[in-house]
Amino acid sequence: MRDTDLLAEALDRLQREFAALPAWTPEVPGEERMAAVLAEAAQRLGDNFPYFHPLYAGQMLKPPHPIARAAYAMAMWLNPNNHALDGGRASSRMEWEAVREIAAMFGWREFVGHLTGGGTLANLEALWVAGQMMPGKKIVASEQAHYTHERITAVLRLPFASIACDESGRMDLAHLESALASGEVGTVVATLGTTGSGAVDPLGPILDLRQKYRFRLHVDGAYGGYFRLASNLGDDAARAFERIAEADSIVVDPHKHGLQPYGCGCVLFRDPAMGRWYKHDSPCTYFTSQELHIHGEAPQAGASCGVGSFAAELFAEGSLHLGEISLECSRAGASAVALWTTQRLLPLVPGGEFAKELEKCREAALRLHSIISSDTRFVAGPAPDLDIVVFAMRAPTLTESSRRAQEVFDRAASRDLHLALAQMPPRLFPGAGWTDAGEGRMVTCLRSVLMKPEHLGWVEQIGERLREAT
Repeated sequence: MRDTDLLAEALDRLQREFAALPAWTPEVPGEERMAAVLAEAAQRLGDNFPYFHPLYAGQMLKPPHPIARAAYAMAMWLNPNNHALDGGRASSRMEWEAVREIAAMFGWREFVGHLTGGGTLANLEALWVAGQMMPGKKIVASEQAHYTHERITAVLRLPFASIACDESGRMDLAHLESALASGEVGTVVATLGTTGSGAVDPLGPILDLRQKYRFRLHVDGAYGGYFRLASNLGDDAARAFERIAEADSIVVDPHKHGLQPYGCGCVLFRDPAMGRWYKHDSPCTYFTSQELHIHGEAPQAGASCGVGSFAAELFAEGSLHLGEISLECSRAGASAVALWTTQRLLPLVPGGEFAKELEKCREAALRLHSIISSDTRFVAGPAPDLDIVVFAMRAPTLTESSRRAQEVFDRAASRDLHLALAQMPPRLFPGAGWTDAGEGRMVTCLRSVLMKPEHLGWVEQIGERLREAT
């Protein structure tokens, strides 16, 4: 069944839910011109890369599941606002339930969390709370962590330092401990799935360092968080995900591997008491929200909700709503509806259909890495922790390798194979033998993100087109 058929049936059911209202037809000015304008918009959208196709293996773009598209569009007929129950009664409850399932994926039953507009804002909230807990203390992250962490700390007026990575693209533990020994670090950001190479930082040893040095640990799993469900990870990555429940906060992006439309991020805090940092007085009174809370209709601890016992008590008092555990005010209820619907169809459980699709992505990356490793024209990067493969071009110098990578990128695109270019430290390619790989220099390499399960069936064709482009 097509997305449009699913949507038509769902909208018919939604309209029947409001059948008791007096008949009313809204007037839409310019209705006769809408088809022409939409046709023009469709033509303009054709000026895009084919993000939905398996031959697109460049940036982190994964098509939403058909049920997520249909559910999002259906919810837009009401356009709920999950700032409070007044603006999104049903969608707010669906958010609580969907977020609870994400937290359970990481092993948390008591927590506080909510959806955001994306990973950047989710990380901002996590580091904002970290700054409240460790005022004035430095935040550190791997040099391969997402660049927004440094920007976020600048916004928060907190000091930031970058920790070197090793040859696998993971945070270097010796460099981290050296930074911790200074006593200036308040928060360590561990990335489980870097956006450059998909590397998984060694979470276990980092947690062990927390026994010696006092710091908060934030896990940025915006890209890789869902791989907690995959059964075919390497030993190092699997061990990292096994200890993710020990983090103080976690971020994951449902609009990446969670099959959701942009933008949908999620931030979680292990300690439900972290909700206290959000509490504020609103100039508007949310009468409906308060009434529901006072009469016990708010979610209770252990029920299907995105809050733990502390936050549930605040809900019961009528003093806390979704807008008060978020730095954002207005938030798209449609995102919550789409996420809830998708997780209802594809539960977040090990061995389930959703988990098996993730495992296909990981298998596709391993196969492509094997193809690249066997071709002497390439220099393979680290074996992929998740589903991202990075590789450089064989050349006597770093400069020449970078130039050739750009050429192959262009030639591959002319063969409908869309890759990405990335700047990486030469130590990720220890066998390259570049004569000009000096300290601080970066190499332009090729990067392939195999985040669609369908990539598994297209790996050989991707490899063939890559060979033709070289």
